[in-house]
Amino acid sequence: MIRVYLFFLAIWIIFNGRITVEILIFGIFLSGLLYWFICKYMDYNPKTEWNRIKKCGKGIRYLFLLIREIIKANVQVLHYIFTLKEEVEPAIITFKTDLKTENAKVALANSITLTPGTITVSLKDNTYEVHCLDKELSEGIEDSCFVKLLKEMEEES
Repeated sequence: MIRVYLFFLAIWIIFNGRITVEILIFGIFLSGLLYWFICKYMDYNPKTEWNRIKKCGKGIRYLFLLIREIIKANVQVLHYIFTLKEEVEPAIITFKTDLKTENAKVALANSITLTPGTITVSLKDNTYEVHCLDKELSEGIEDSCFVKLLKEMEEES
């Protein structure tokens, strides 16, 4: 709560370029007025804002997790390409998740599609249909690290 107020006051002082008693008093009044305005008319709530900031951390963690999984899948697909001995067995698998929000379901479908070697063919309710380049890529997809982190993010909501 006070952080936003102090932020407004700091911006006021920075824009003025100097500190005098008049500028400081007027800045305190103006910052309070601006803070009251955003709380009343723009539905600002400090508690909601703090929850958003916490979710942002999980979102960044999810992004790094996605990048790591993309790199791992790239290595595996390159292995399939450069190894002439191995037979690739494509597979279409169907699995269900207990994700509740549409955003989480779509994020999971997109994460699967972004990972090389897998494509989300369809998503209906909680049922995913995924095409995998090889059966090995489909192992553990229903309880993957993506699903676990998305569940954590949903629980915080």
